[in-house]
Amino acid sequence: MGRVLYTHPEVRTRPSGMGEETFWKRITQLTDEMEDLQVTYPGAGTFRFGDNKALSDQLIALVREGKKRATCDALSAFGDDPAAMPVAGRCDIAANWDGTPALVIRTLRVDQVRFCDVTQEMALAEGENDDLAGWRADHEKYFARNGGFDPEMMLVFEHFELVEDLADR
Repeated sequence: MGRVLYTHPEVRTRPSGMGEETFWKRITQLTDEMEDLQVTYPGAGTFRFGDNKALSDQLIALVREGKKRATCDALSAFGDDPAAMPVAGRCDIAANWDGTPALVIRTLRVDQVRFCDVTQEMALAEGENDDLAGWRADHEKYFARNGGFDPEMMLVFEHFELVEDLADR
């Protein structure tokens, strides 16, 4: 499922039950982690997989297991920020739903393809379904809740490799 451009953690609200001082220490820690990653991976963008915590967690786990080697999103999702589009050869940081860095991936190839032209091979590379029909059903629901679905809609389909699992840091 899609790449959702991640917003810097400072715009998040303080979780209930977390003291103000603890919250700002965590924000400082996250900022330092992201700055360190930007030094290691210059030009890296930051994004989240999926459109909710459960889906994000599931997709990150699939990447870690080596099952997910591709992702896609509607071309229209990049209209306001074309710089957020994946670029072959660039490393990007996939964040957990809470904004903490989870993975670093390197984009291998980017294709623009209509939803109806996605192949079985492409669908299976996403690692989420056992066949093209399952991929189509799940992605139709995803796109319907994220701006609209059309079988002829253009997708940005990204093939990537895992460079670093940041849980190992």
